[in-house]
Amino acid sequence: MSLVRIFSGDGWKGTKNYLKTQRSYEIIRTILFFSISGALFAAGWISTGSRLNLLTIVAVLGILPASKALVSVIMFCRYQSLSEDRAKQIEAHVQGLTCLYDMVFTGRDKNFPVGHMTIKGNTVCGYTEASKFDEQAFYQHLDQLLKVDSFKNVNVKIFTDLKKYTDRLVQMQELSCDETNTKGIADTLKSVSL
Repeated sequence: MSLVRIFSGDGWKGTKNYLKTQRSYEIIRTILFFSISGALFAAGWISTGSRLNLLTIVAVLGILPASKALVSVIMFCRYQSLSEDRAKQIEAHVQGLTCLYDMVFTGRDKNFPVGHMTIKGNTVCGYTEASKFDEQAFYQHLDQLLKVDSFKNVNVKIFTDLKKYTDRLVQMQELSCDETNTKGIADTLKSVSL
């Protein structure tokens, strides 16, 4: 368990089982934040004999980050990591490719859970276990996000069939393309996901 990860999980985004493990850290952080606010409120009440004191104000203000942490817990509880057997099937086909696991992209109207993504050059492919995945809305959403970071003409394809996805991974390994955008696209995708 990493103490730093309680306050920021950004360094672990895109890793295998990120959603499952980060959920625990989010719960710990939320309990910690609510506990601090509760302790401040109790300390003020005990020391002054009244709840009308400066520590009560600090405790109430401490509820704001605690509530934000609670929203994160709710979001992490809504989504599951990529199943272990499917992750193993995918891992057999990703040699030499940049991969991201457990990505959840949040839009204004919809959220898009993608269990695995692969990036090579300007090609991004992903696999989702979600039965109701709106591909067109996701393509538009991702296109806008990538254009903000000056990545244009990025080909994005999401698969719901694991066999077709692994076949595409084999094809991607054989692609000869300029890989200068690969890391930048991966960093952008990590920065805009849950």
